[in-house]
Amino acid sequence: MKMPEERARTAYSSNFGTEHKPMKRILTGIQSNGNPHLGNILGAIMPAIQMSNAPNVESFLFIADLHALTSLKNKNVIEENTNSVAAAWLAFGLDVKRSVFYRQSRVPMVTELAWFLNCFAPFPMLANAHSFKDKSERLADVNAGLFTYPMLMAADILLYQANEVPVGKDQVQHLEMTRDVAGALNRYAETELFVLPQTKVSEEVMIVPGTDGQKMSKSYGNIINIFLSEKELDKVVKTIVTDSTPIEEPKDPDRCNVYALYKLVASPEQASEMAAQYRAGGYGYGHAKRALFEVLWQRFDEPRKAYRYWMENPAELNRALEMGEEKAAAVASETLNRVRQHLGYGRR
Repeated sequence: MKMPEERARTAYSSNFGTEHKPMKRILTGIQSNGNPHLGNILGAIMPAIQMSNAPNVESFLFIADLHALTSLKNKNVIEENTNSVAAAWLAFGLDVKRSVFYRQSRVPMVTELAWFLNCFAPFPMLANAHSFKDKSERLADVNAGLFTYPMLMAADILLYQANEVPVGKDQVQHLEMTRDVAGALNRYAETELFVLPQTKVSEEVMIVPGTDGQKMSKSYGNIINIFLSEKELDKVVKTIVTDSTPIEEPKDPDRCNVYALYKLVASPEQASEMAAQYRAGGYGYGHAKRALFEVLWQRFDEPRKAYRYWMENPAELNRALEMGEEKAAAVASETLNRVRQHLGYGRR
């Protein structure tokens, strides 16, 4: 992996699309509603970067900063979160010469397409979306943006004619809705306006548990932020919920939140060793938490340093994003103009 300074110097001389002829276009994004956590990194960022390096893949990787507005209304927080997500992608080695890396809000064609999709989306489909149903008992907390969130997500995907979208299990429904509305417009236009995207659910890391054992999520307040200082990260790891089994008694590693996290970030040999110690007895949860902290601190040492570099150099960060936004806009304009023509609005 390049050091942050070297990556910053080389990030902008793009030769995207010249090294190989892409066969498959993948797209994925992360909301800017907080600092990226371990679940985002293991479940989305690292797999997407690995996939983007394949010779037959063209990657569109974006920061979903417009989606964040459904729950955040503080401009400074949104900007800080957006930079944080971008820095995390770059810290884990995203090569912006090979991928289209951009902020959702800087390619405004997505909002126009979202409006067109909304006009073809049946109300019952939107009302059945998990993102709405989870809050439907508290309608005072639901804004129109949250209700139509699936169509903005659909626009994110369809605008760039993505063939494949890596998602978590909780987003599969939104991909199905994307395919449904894309099919509706294709039938209306009597042509293939949109590629129907395929859903790719990771089999390796389906759910990353949080400190309370639920799925790691900012909304649950159970995240592990690997970019924290040593003292702060250690403090968070110590809060992981465990049972009250005494140190001397044997324990079942498969029923422990600490072990569930450890085996995701440690080597197979380290995980097997900890599991054996659990079963043998004389090994406490405090020992396991210390081992987890040490693996988190050591494994992510270089990305942590790179992340701090990018956060301290926002001008460099912005230039890396602007390069991707120019590429994204070119693709987006082509798709949107085809849609406008078939709906009777002409080219922009």
